[in-house]
Amino acid sequence: MRYAWDGVRRRPGRTALAALGIGLATALVIALLALSSGIEGSASRLAVASGVDLLAVSANTSLATDAFPPVPNAHELPGAFARADPNVATASPWLVNDLVFANASLYAAANASPDGAAVPGGWGPSGAEAVGWIPSDNAGLNTPTVLAGTGFTLPGDPHWANGTDTGPDTHEVVLDQGLAQVLGVGPGATIWASPHALPSAAGLERWYANATAFRVVGLSGPFWLIPSALLGFFYLSELQALDGGLAAADDDASLVLVHLTDPTSPGTDQSRLAAAFPALNVLTLGDILGEIDHIVDLYRTFGVLVGAIGLVVAALFTSTVLLMSVDDRSQEIALLRAIGYTRATIGRFVLEESALLALLGLAVGAPLGVGIGYGLDLLLTHLLAGLPAGFSFVRFDAGVAATALVEIGAIGLAAAVVPVARALAVPIAEELRAP
Repeated sequence: MRYAWDGVRRRPGRTALAALGIGLATALVIALLALSSGIEGSASRLAVASGVDLLAVSANTSLATDAFPPVPNAHELPGAFARADPNVATASPWLVNDLVFANASLYAAANASPDGAAVPGGWGPSGAEAVGWIPSDNAGLNTPTVLAGTGFTLPGDPHWANGTDTGPDTHEVVLDQGLAQVLGVGPGATIWASPHALPSAAGLERWYANATAFRVVGLSGPFWLIPSALLGFFYLSELQALDGGLAAADDDASLVLVHLTDPTSPGTDQSRLAAAFPALNVLTLGDILGEIDHIVDLYRTFGVLVGAIGLVVAALFTSTVLLMSVDDRSQEIALLRAIGYTRATIGRFVLEESALLALLGLAVGAPLGVGIGYGLDLLLTHLLAGLPAGFSFVRFDAGVAATALVEIGAIGLAAAVVPVARALAVPIAEELRAP
């Protein structure tokens, strides 16, 4: 390596530029791969810890879309699932919908002036996602933690009485912290919800007249299943009644979360439930994670493409630096050949110099890539509210490190091809006679 060190030391400016070029390409690849690895790892970790072993949706539903066709007879499904498969410990039907929420301050302003003149500029109802479920029937599932307030006060689904939607309304709602902050409310406050958007401030009084009032009984943290900062949780039947697109008697859900007593062979339970409920698509946790991997693969492919471009540019830049080094030392190379150094040895000298430049690039790129990755994680974490606890956008693992090493090796080899050929083709006699 003495020859390589000597070449690097003689041209510090070129060496620094080559190392910087290689380092930038390496840092970019490391950051992008760490980003895809972090998203995949966090999603997998949260899914495994969720307690969800199977997920049932309407037939032909793809998790890659946000649309969930209705699953009928939601309240009957928990018992039907347990009868079809004794290994089912919990089957929890969920209805996911979009609603519009408003608070008491806006209500007071709307009633102060029928034409909306008393409503301050910028005030208005807020759109958010809503989840209807049976709060007490989620044993074994990782559900949102109530951080303030009592939470839902009655077990089961009180409005769904004796197989009908004629039971008493609780008018209770749990808001996540993001939605509570937007509405400026806490436990005990009253909010209004409606599936209908507000056309204008002048229509606020009519909007409130057609909306439903709910008492906030709790504030929850972020939720792993629906990464949104704005969420409201209702009793299943009360959200069904509130939904303007479906009649409550339809008893629809969007999906069913299933927790198994023994989750070691979920494929067996999947087959049982699929045979018993042909109108449903039953997915295992592996299927769910496969969908996540498919989405993350798009980002990984993008990272690979960008990295390939960076590799080509870095290899061309390093090759140019090495060619200049060979040209500057052509007389030395001729002299070494004249005193008995073989072509293979000369080629090895150039390869060593290329490898040394690549390693210097790695020394620059590795910490830079780690810094960019953690910077992206910090930025995205602050930009995207509502992320569940423990979610990280980046992860530096063995795969990311191995990719960086392979990249450095590829740059070193690719950059040395033309310089090695140039060094081997140096005319000994002409170079020795040159002044």
